[in-house]
Amino acid sequence: MNAAEPHGAQGAPAPLLDAEAAAAAAATTATPGAAPAAGRRRAPGPGPVALVVAGGLSVQFGSALAVLIMPRTGAFGVVTLRLAVAAVVLLLVCRPKVRGYTRRDWGTILAFGLAMGGMNTLIYQAADRIPLGAAVTLEVLGPLALSVFASRQWSSALWAVLALSGVALLGSSGFGGLDVAGTACALGAGACWAAYIVFSAQTGRRFPQADGLALAMAFAALLSLPLGVLEAGGKLLDPVTLGLGAAVALLSSVLPYTLELIALRRMPAPTFAVLMSLEPAIAAGAGFLILHQALTLVDALAIALVIGASVGAVRSRTRREPSRK
Repeated sequence: MNAAEPHGAQGAPAPLLDAEAAAAAAATTATPGAAPAAGRRRAPGPGPVALVVAGGLSVQFGSALAVLIMPRTGAFGVVTLRLAVAAVVLLLVCRPKVRGYTRRDWGTILAFGLAMGGMNTLIYQAADRIPLGAAVTLEVLGPLALSVFASRQWSSALWAVLALSGVALLGSSGFGGLDVAGTACALGAGACWAAYIVFSAQTGRRFPQADGLALAMAFAALLSLPLGVLEAGGKLLDPVTLGLGAAVALLSSVLPYTLELIALRRMPAPTFAVLMSLEPAIAAGAGFLILHQALTLVDALAIALVIGASVGAVRSRTRREPSRK
């Protein structure tokens, strides 16, 4: 889901803001994607804003579709299909070179792929146990924590408290009570998302264009393959299942990455980050419309608190950037 999934400077991948989804954009501003967008200083028109929103809708509705096909393949099977199809598409498009890189370069790719695979696997396991909106809201805490800790400002404590207040609401009454294992998986996905952001930036500096992303995606797909085969077996080769899995990969990875890449070339990264902070709400909407996961007023307030913390962290970080130059 999130998870996951390319936008960035010089074609390098920035954080995969997929179902993988939300205010992790707080940390996105520190990735390769920030440089070219900020450098152009072009005011974001309705075009790029629409692209970001469309990307968010694609990610979360793709994640909702994944939940619907889990009875066919299980969560591991869905992850395998999504990563495998996305890897094939990226490898065909990017055709990355594999020669001329150091051991440290390949170590970065392995770490990036491991974070990507863990992020996808855990968020799908979470979505199989708790509502999609809750899963994405909890997942966002990983990137948000990364941004808060990196800022080293007193105001960061305010955003952390605000986010934790939202999580407390989710735990007390949110979504009718959260499954412990599902909650743990969502938080684990958030930790992997934070790691994904760090290694995404490193990969972007070491590999041209989106080559690093393609290679890391292939590695993540290989890691998930044994788990998917063990859980789903021959069901992975069923034509209907393959078609649905390809749809999930296109909606949750290929299409949103492309839209976000185009948008980041036309809008400042901080604006992009604020827009991405709305993804928990989009996820909740997708869960309601497709999965019939109803929201209460308390649920909506909990999500709003986490979104508010994400937006606040992004804007605080943005205001401090000029003073560092």
